[in-house]
Amino acid sequence: MNTEKHISGLCQLSDYIKKYLDADPGHFSEEDEAFSALLRTCEMENPWFTQENQRFALRQWAGLLKEENIKNWLASYKISKTSKKVGLILAGNIPMVGFHDVICVVLSNHIPVIKLSSKDKLMLPFLLKKWNEFSEGTVPFELVDRLEDFDAVIATGSNNTARYLEYYFKNHLSIIRKNRTSIAVLKGDESEAELQLLAEDIFRYFGLGCRNVTRILIPEAFKIDRLFENFLHFKDIINHHKYANNYDYNRAINLLNRDLFWDNNFVMLKEDESLFSPLSVLNFTRYKTLGEVQAFIAENQENIQAVVAKPELGLESVPFGEAQNPGLDTYADDVDTMRFLELV
Repeated sequence: MNTEKHISGLCQLSDYIKKYLDADPGHFSEEDEAFSALLRTCEMENPWFTQENQRFALRQWAGLLKEENIKNWLASYKISKTSKKVGLILAGNIPMVGFHDVICVVLSNHIPVIKLSSKDKLMLPFLLKKWNEFSEGTVPFELVDRLEDFDAVIATGSNNTARYLEYYFKNHLSIIRKNRTSIAVLKGDESEAELQLLAEDIFRYFGLGCRNVTRILIPEAFKIDRLFENFLHFKDIINHHKYANNYDYNRAINLLNRDLFWDNNFVMLKEDESLFSPLSVLNFTRYKTLGEVQAFIAENQENIQAVVAKPELGLESVPFGEAQNPGLDTYADDVDTMRFLELV
C-alpha cells in the first residue's frame, strides 16, 4: 500500500494550489500561467464555472488537505489490503464536485475508474496528474468514456437518472445518489452578519449545488425585507448571462401565473411549500413552533443534504456561511463512502 505517499502527495497538492491562489498575477511563474489558463478554459467550456467559483472550490480543498485532517479522518476506517476497481460516475454541477469520491477510493487502496461529467472534464484530470507527481507516480486512476470493468460503483445523478442507474448496476455493489438540496431555519434574532453569511449558502455556485439553500423556514413575525437587505452583496450575480436567463424566465412564469412573489431584481422570494426551488427563486414558509420545523425535516430527510441554522435551535445543522465548506468526513446523501469502500 502507498497510503503514506498518497497522503504526502495530497499535502503537497494543497501547498501547490495555495501557492497559486496566493500568487501575484503580475509575477506569475510559467506554471502559474498554465494553471490560470486552465481555469479560463474551464470557464469557457462551462460558463457556470466562473473564475471566482473555481478559486473558491480550490481554496476550500487546499484548506482541507492537511496531514492532520487526512490522518484523523482515515483513523476511523479499515484500509483494504486488496485493490479493486471502483467505477465513478461523477456529477458536474459545481467545480470539482467529484474530487471527494476520487480521494476516498484512492485512500481506501482501490483504483478509481472515472467517467467524468461533460461539464467538468478538465480540472480533475489536472489535479490527479499533479497528485500522482507529488506521490512519486503511485496514484492509480483510469479515465474512461464508458464503465465496463469494475468491482463496485458510485454514481451521482438526478432522480430520473438514478432509476436507470439502479437498474443498470443492480448486480453490483453500489452507491446511487439522487437529487438533494439544503434548507435554512431562522430563529428570528439573526444578526445582519449572520444573514449575510446565509447569502453565501444560497448564492455560491449560483445555487447549483446540493448544499445550496433553496428553502428557508422563518418565524411568523420575521420581516423578509431583512433578507433582501443582507443579500445585496450578491447583486452582481444578475450580470452572469446564464443566471440572468433563468431569472428572466422564472420571473415571467410567476407573472403569467399571477403568483405572489417578492423581487429585488436578482432573486425572487416566494412563499412556497416546495423543498426545491428553480434557479433565481428562493422558497420560504413561516412556522409557529420548532416542532413544526423538526417534523418538516424528518419528513423530508431523504431530500435534505444540509440544514443551516444557529446551534441554539438544537437542530443537526451547520453554521451560517458554512454550507459549502464540508469536511472530509461529510458525505453526499449522508452515505459513508469510506465505510462502503471497506466492503468492496
